[in-house]
Amino acid sequence: MGTRKKVQAFVRVRPTDDFAHEMIKYGEDNKSIDIHLKKDTRRGVVNNQQTDWSFKLDGVLHNASQDLVYETVAKDAVSQALDGYNGTIMCYGQTGAGKTYTMTGATENYKHRGILPRALQQVFRMIEERPTHAITVRVSYLEIYNENLFDLLSTLPYVGPSVTPMTIVENPQGIFIKGLSVHLTSQEEDAFSLLFEGETNRIIASHTMNKNSSRSHCIFTIYMEAHSRTLSDEKYITSKINLVDLAGSERLSKTGSEGRVLKEATYINKSLSFLEQAIIALGDQNRDHVPFRQSKLTHALKDSLGGNCNMVLLTNIYGEAAQLDETLSSLRFASRMKLVTTEPAINEKYDAERMVKNLEKELALLKQELAIHDSLSNRTLVNYDPMDEIQIAEINSQVRRYLEGTLDEIDIINLRQIQEVFNQFRVVLSQQEQEVESALRRKYTLIDKNDFAAISAVQKVELMDIEGNLVGEPDGQSFGLGVAPFSVKPGKKPKTKKTPKDQVSSSARKEGASSPVSGKDFDVASISKTQLIPSSKDGDLKDMLARERETSSIEPLISDSPKEELRAPSTII
Repeated sequence: MGTRKKVQAFVRVRPTDDFAHEMIKYGEDNKSIDIHLKKDTRRGVVNNQQTDWSFKLDGVLHNASQDLVYETVAKDAVSQALDGYNGTIMCYGQTGAGKTYTMTGATENYKHRGILPRALQQVFRMIEERPTHAITVRVSYLEIYNENLFDLLSTLPYVGPSVTPMTIVENPQGIFIKGLSVHLTSQEEDAFSLLFEGETNRIIASHTMNKNSSRSHCIFTIYMEAHSRTLSDEKYITSKINLVDLAGSERLSKTGSEGRVLKEATYINKSLSFLEQAIIALGDQNRDHVPFRQSKLTHALKDSLGGNCNMVLLTNIYGEAAQLDETLSSLRFASRMKLVTTEPAINEKYDAERMVKNLEKELALLKQELAIHDSLSNRTLVNYDPMDEIQIAEINSQVRRYLEGTLDEIDIINLRQIQEVFNQFRVVLSQQEQEVESALRRKYTLIDKNDFAAISAVQKVELMDIEGNLVGEPDGQSFGLGVAPFSVKPGKKPKTKKTPKDQVSSSARKEGASSPVSGKDFDVASISKTQLIPSSKDGDLKDMLARERETSSIEPLISDSPKEELRAPSTII
């Protein structure tokens, strides 16, 4: 981002034969105005009325020509726009103070043209001076009348009126007016034709202070996009210049507005009041919220007021004593605007098509350099293209043979092949885990170690001890597993009924009450997080757990069937 800078504020005094020399005085450097107002004797002896004001500005233009106004106010902002900086030039002031004349000028004399046509002329002249760039220019003309948005260029035959109302939309790139037509102009004459077309569609009215008073706020925007003619440069810059001609503030006691003109004056004063509130909020460093959405004007100018642009305010005032109150109000607005800071920054973007072409070219060059390096290192079999399905299948076969022991080593060719080898190791391991889990599920019933309710139920029926080992004695149909060596067989005992407590203690004292677990099966079982319970011919484990909950108060009895000789273990703990 760029460095922060304050908004520039200039004042232009309307020429008059009745200038109040005693009340309005300029500084020696033409950058300040002092206002002196005589006290009103009608207020009595005790009168605390303020009589003196001083305003610091960036320049005061008195009896200045249109050329001098443009050179002082707008030339730098327009010039920087071609370098990628956004710009906003705004004319503010009392009705009849000369805002429209300053912005658009008069058509009777070429020397009296205003800031807007001069800016268009400067843009196209600077484009001719930059043959190394292809610069496109587009323009739009927006009118805000009675808090409604209108396109002043919608009367063109190829545009037509908008079916849906125009709305203000915010996106990461800034403010966008949905429904506003934007027109491509390839030469200066086309831009002037669009400007004159919009001027004829503006709404004006007459009152006692101005026979051609603008009844709406107008924003003429110039969009520029500069691409380098060098094909290797994918960067390009965009910028826009907002030229804002605000409607003048009115004091109804002086204008004598009635009917429709009175309603228009109400909307104008209301929107200007909201604009001043936004300016005050922007100038206050302790304010977090700025009320941009209070009016269409402030919302449309959101990215211009205090945004990343060069902001210039030109305040038009009267030099007559009769308009001194409105002059003070306009100068206060200018001084508040000077407190606002902006952060101009170049709007750089990247051409995606050019970027892809440059990357493809760079990739081809890097492959050629690698090929030269490999040929010098006697590595002629190296291929840097992505692997196809046949090559991936071959690597999978090599990994399987390596795991089975039929292949001693895998030849390493390049980094892409190493990555694929590790990937195939992961694939083979995942397949083996699935096969083992599927085989275990076919032979055993699984209990999750985190399912404490199920483990507690199994312990109650003496299928598992506290440490998680399966316990119990053969019942003739299934068997339990313990930790005794495989060679030890349980001895024969008389058929007696024992309580579960006696069975557990008896199993703990005697060898041969359980069968061993093979090392291979135990390793496989340790991978899973579940307990494996042998299936019973009398019913599923779920049925057994259900019966246990129903008869939890009854002590289970151990079957008196004779013990069978233990076979090789078929259950994994």
